[in-house]
Amino acid sequence: MLGTGHWARAVHATALAEHPSAELVGVWGRDLARAKAFGAEFDVPGHADVDALLAEVDAVAIALPPDVQAPLAVRAAEAGKHLLLEKPIALDVAGADRVVDAVRAAGVASVVFFTFRFQTATSTWLTQAARTQLAGGSGSWLSSLAGTPFAASPWRQEHGALWDIGPHALSLLVPALGPVVAVQATAGLRDTVHLALTHGSGAASTVTLSHTVAPMSTGIEFYVHGDAGRLVLLPEVDEPVAAFQVAVDELTAAAVAGGVHPCDAGFGRDVVAVLAAAARALGSGCREPVGE
Repeated sequence: MLGTGHWARAVHATALAEHPSAELVGVWGRDLARAKAFGAEFDVPGHADVDALLAEVDAVAIALPPDVQAPLAVRAAEAGKHLLLEKPIALDVAGADRVVDAVRAAGVASVVFFTFRFQTATSTWLTQAARTQLAGGSGSWLSSLAGTPFAASPWRQEHGALWDIGPHALSLLVPALGPVVAVQATAGLRDTVHLALTHGSGAASTVTLSHTVAPMSTGIEFYVHGDAGRLVLLPEVDEPVAAFQVAVDELTAAAVAGGVHPCDAGFGRDVVAVLAAAARALGSGCREPVGE
């Protein structure tokens, strides 16, 4: 386990400690005292030396800010360790590319924890979506971080909802409608953003994201539409531990079978490319191509 923050404790470490087959071996943090205190909660040692911890494990779960995660993911992959990553995997395409290159060069398995993708309702929704000819879709995630453990997260404060929950929206709309090739974006109040996505399939979708709405305005809804009507998904946000345990199982399966997971580092890199294009579009006011 790399990371000692709230999400690392409440989700990653808790899920690993309760997992029937995975074993939590140790934790690393940038603050050794904090890492030791964190480890004591789960009856594992806290480490100051990343390489020493890597030498003891088969896989690494990372719950760190994206700019800290990316170089450590490269380091772990180069050490031959399978990776369970958080989203976004990096804050720019170059950083994401380095993670993907390291994973592929080492031949290790990787899974990015897009929480909704490891829930049964989402799997059912995507299966239904694949059975119809889709014309487009939409997603809205309005939240309020005030008063939550995430409110003091420096990287979330700096990069806002686009980079924090935007990856979750893309993890649903991209597999349903196809890769995004261009983005238009408009800023709303505070960190609210509105995106118009052009998919390579010819479909289009829209996304609204915010971490700063009034508490009574919060909610999540996604849908796609086509010749069979509208398919609505209301993602479950209250069971991340169960979803993380599914992600652990799927990482294990990918590591054993040698296959590529649908939410691997490569998919995580494609998500970063869309987010980067959206950030450019917010600055330019123009339609921005993805990957340029």
